[in-house]
Amino acid sequence: MNKIKATIFPYIIGFLGGYIFHLCHIPLAWILGPMTFLILWRSIFTNYDQFSQPIILKNISFIILGISFGLSFTKETFLLVGPYILPFLVVTILLIIISVINGVLISKIVNIDRNTSIFASIPGGLTEMVAASESVRANSSLVTIFQTVRLLTVVFLVPFTIQHMFSTNQIAQTIVTTDVNTSNLAFGWHILAGLVGWSLRKILPAAFVIGPLLTTALLNIIGLNLPVFHDFFLVFAQVSIGVGFGLMITFQDLKSGGKYCGLYLLSTILLIGASFGFGYVFTLITDIDIGTAMLSFAPGGLVEMVLTSSTIGADPAIVSSLQFIRLIFIISFVPSILKFSISKVQNKHLST
Repeated sequence: MNKIKATIFPYIIGFLGGYIFHLCHIPLAWILGPMTFLILWRSIFTNYDQFSQPIILKNISFIILGISFGLSFTKETFLLVGPYILPFLVVTILLIIISVINGVLISKIVNIDRNTSIFASIPGGLTEMVAASESVRANSSLVTIFQTVRLLTVVFLVPFTIQHMFSTNQIAQTIVTTDVNTSNLAFGWHILAGLVGWSLRKILPAAFVIGPLLTTALLNIIGLNLPVFHDFFLVFAQVSIGVGFGLMITFQDLKSGGKYCGLYLLSTILLIGASFGFGYVFTLITDIDIGTAMLSFAPGGLVEMVLTSSTIGADPAIVSSLQFIRLIFIISFVPSILKFSISKVQNKHLST
């Protein structure tokens, strides 16, 4: 019974926070509301910090959103994105270089070793950056704290900025397509998409989003009539992700970073500014609209950026395509390249 309460209560807080944020028209209300309320609750009521979230609920939520994102894909999406993959990767590499430079500069300003500072600055997955930092003897605790600061800054700042910059003159579009004639038996295709995500969980980063997304996109493109989820399931999925964030982060974590958190917050803001600048340049040389371009380059999570795109009239299929490419590149190559480069520099210093 205690375990059930520990699971249900954070969702109650999460739905309350999401509903209040929704009433206030705050971007990503059903993610940011639960996250904010749970962080505050766990920081104020420290004696009630035994909350938990079954991993299956989080994974099912990612599958639901991945399927919804996949339903927005068409053949035209791939034809449009294809020619832009190479220039997009070039810009991604430039943003990573900017992140590394920021990390090195911060390490020279404050008493933090260079390896820790670099891994704390890279816009990759929190778990992956922490794991990679341990292999070069960086301070993984500080990497976790500063990556958390980066995550919070991006999740709060980017959707708010983008929505207020572009939502006034554009019509919001849904992240799914509707087909009222689809049989309920067609939900079996969604089960298949979920199983694909599960089978790729040890191979692909964010597999429970990307696997269903790619599977659904393929089924949608070949002409199958796929059903959509009721709005409740989409809201539940977002609340579940917000609850996950809220249970992962506390004020105590941020306090332990002390005054250095401000420097990494500033570094993240500079990186966001650079990504917006690259996004603007991208719109000058391509046919992609400015909202779509900026969300595609933003150093945020795939889920958060695609959900934001659906609220401002941007193209969620293009955003999810380019964010997926950026995620795969950063997760697959950046940790290994950084470990190799740092080890090489350390060996050079030792031999000297």
